[in-house]
Amino acid sequence: MTVSASNSLTAEEYLAYDDGTDTRYELEDGVLVAMPPESPENCAIARYLFVELLKFFPVPWVAYKDLELEVTGRRAKYRLPDLAVHTEASQQALAGSARNTLTRNMPPPALVIEVVSPGDVNRSRDYRHKRTEYAARGIAEYWIVDPETRQITVCQWVDGQYENQTFVADQCLVSAVVPDWSLTPAQVFNRG
Repeated sequence: MTVSASNSLTAEEYLAYDDGTDTRYELEDGVLVAMPPESPENCAIARYLFVELLKFFPVPWVAYKDLELEVTGRRAKYRLPDLAVHTEASQQALAGSARNTLTRNMPPPALVIEVVSPGDVNRSRDYRHKRTEYAARGIAEYWIVDPETRQITVCQWVDGQYENQTFVADQCLVSAVVPDWSLTPAQVFNRG
């Protein structure tokens, strides 16, 4: 379901929107974009990464498909990342909130992870649009986990922009947010 451009929603209307279903929506250019269910492969990868991240961070700091993130940029207002790791400040900013939404006036999380869904539109959204939006938000790292190419791109915030490093096969991921990370893309995509 989408709302036509002539009926575009404001941020406030989006945050109050409830169609009585459990459909998850992102807001792009004032238009609700229904997020389809993930593939079993994408869900398995995200769950695996969630469990691995719990080895390094307290449970409340790791968001698994339940965080909304307000971003700036021409193409979007609110994103629903697959995974995120809070900073102490971003976690505290949500304390007492009725909705698990980090707005632009709140500190950003330290890390956002997206598992790329099949299709050109999804690839463009994850590799181009979200990369720009998360960089504008000042998120320290953005990981693009791509089951199709079996690679993980780590975008690290350096001097006001993201610098990318792509990891494949048995290369250990290098992360400033998770410095003791010893997993490889092969382990993530084979889950073990």
